[in-house]
Amino acid sequence: NIQNTQSPSPPTLSVSPGDRVTITCHANQNINRLLVWYQQKPGNAPKQLIYEASSLQTGVPSRFSGSGSGTDYSFTISSLQLDDVATYYCQQYLGSPPQ
Repeated sequence: NIQNTQSPSPPTLSVSPGDRVTITCHANQNINRLLVWYQQKPGNAPKQLIYEASSLQTGVPSRFSGSGSGTDYSFTISSLQLDDVATYYCQQYLGSPPQ
């Protein structure tokens, strides 16, 4: 049961391999860490990377991380690789994390 989707900030980034990249996401109210982060590459379905704000899905590289609480959240790639170039989404949810 998805309540709504929040827009990451900044909407676009110019980056280079090896860069540390952080995207922030702000909710209008306290969402108690019920936030997931997705990666989507052209022509592919979104892939869930992180759930409950900071828990890494199985098989997701450790260079990806998430943090935050209340209304403010962030997603970080510690050292960007070429394969990481994609669109990233944050999404609030109710109940169990979406699959």
